[in-house]
Amino acid sequence: MQLCNAHGLPIVSLVDTPGFMVGPAIEEQAQVRHVSRMFIAAAHLRVPLFAVVLRKGYGLGAMAMAAGGFHAPESTVSWPSGEFGGMGLEGAVRLGYRKELEAVPEGAEREALFERLVARQYEAGQAMNMAATLEIDAVIDPTETRAWLSRGLAASRMSNEPHRPLIDTW
Repeated sequence: MQLCNAHGLPIVSLVDTPGFMVGPAIEEQAQVRHVSRMFIAAAHLRVPLFAVVLRKGYGLGAMAMAAGGFHAPESTVSWPSGEFGGMGLEGAVRLGYRKELEAVPEGAEREALFERLVARQYEAGQAMNMAATLEIDAVIDPTETRAWLSRGLAASRMSNEPHRPLIDTW
């Protein structure tokens, strides 16, 4: 990001991330600190960034790939295969519905409840639902990705925003 920004080159971010790993081993490696550099670099961008969610757009990993959030890029689109969530959906259900799951005896009934809750999260996190709630700009056919990016770059080039360098090489 820093290199593109220094040379006035627009950025296309192809997002397919299940998020950051968590836990003591990851914390010992300071992964969040290292990956947070992406957020700092994105905050200083003066060039346009376009995000295309190919498959998974989970948690801080996806936010980092989208310059800090899905509203930060010039535009954020998803292929129909896009899935969204605050973290991996199975983990989100285990954490967010822990009390409800523990209230059901271990076994088939608890597993069925878990599966229903996960299915509900997958439904809510589908690309079409994210576009309908204005979290992303559009869901596009993968074959339209190049045309979408070309239109976005052309529109960005014509922008009158003084903070963005406009160069002829776009």
